This record gives sequence, C-alpha cells and structure tokens, in this order.
Amino acid sequence: MAWRVEFLEEAVDDLRKLDGSVRTHVLKAIRKVSSNPLPQSEGGYGKPLGNRNAIDLVDLFKGKLRSDGIRIVYRLQRSKTEMLVVVVGVRTDAEVYREAARRRKARGL
Repeated sequence: MAWRVEFLEEAVDDLRKLDGSVRTHVLKAIRKVSSNPLPQSEGGYGKPLGNRNAIDLVDLFKGKLRSDGIRIVYRLQRSKTEMLVVVVGVRTDAEVYREAARRRKARGL
C-alpha cells in the first residue's frame, strides 16, 4: 500500500525548477519511497535526519538521488498515511537542510 504523497507549495516550485529528466528521476524516487516511507529501523526507505549541523530536523526524513545530486526531505503523517514532501534540492553543503528547517518553522510542521 503506497502512502498518499502531498507537497508543500514551495516543494512544487522546487520541482518546477529542475531539468525535465532530473524532475522525472525525482518523481520516480518519490513514488518508490511512498511505497514504504517509514524509517529504515522499521523496514522502510526513510533515513531520519535528527539534528544536522545544529539544524533541528527531528521527525523529518531524507531520500537522495546520488547520481543527480538531489536530496528530498519529507515528513510522515502516520495518522493519515501521508508523506509530505518539504523540500527538493541540490545537495550543496547543508542548504537543503536549512531550507527544510525554515519551511518547517514557517508552516508549523
């Protein structure tokens, strides 16, 4: 059973900014992860973020497309079996994580 996938508006904008082939890879990866987005400790694909570079990302998970240099940050809403994509971005330093923390705070996630 795949979890329902929702995107923050900003994450939709992130996707639109990507090259077409990279966007296709990202969407394919999101579909794959949505089949089991639970943490790896529970048998899923999710990699918990916790605190990264002094940035509070507890309850957020990451997926990465190494070949494309992209990270996907998402949050699980277990009561709704929903996966909320928070940010999709290039893997440069900790920028993706800072943006995820900013969006999380702005949205009260």
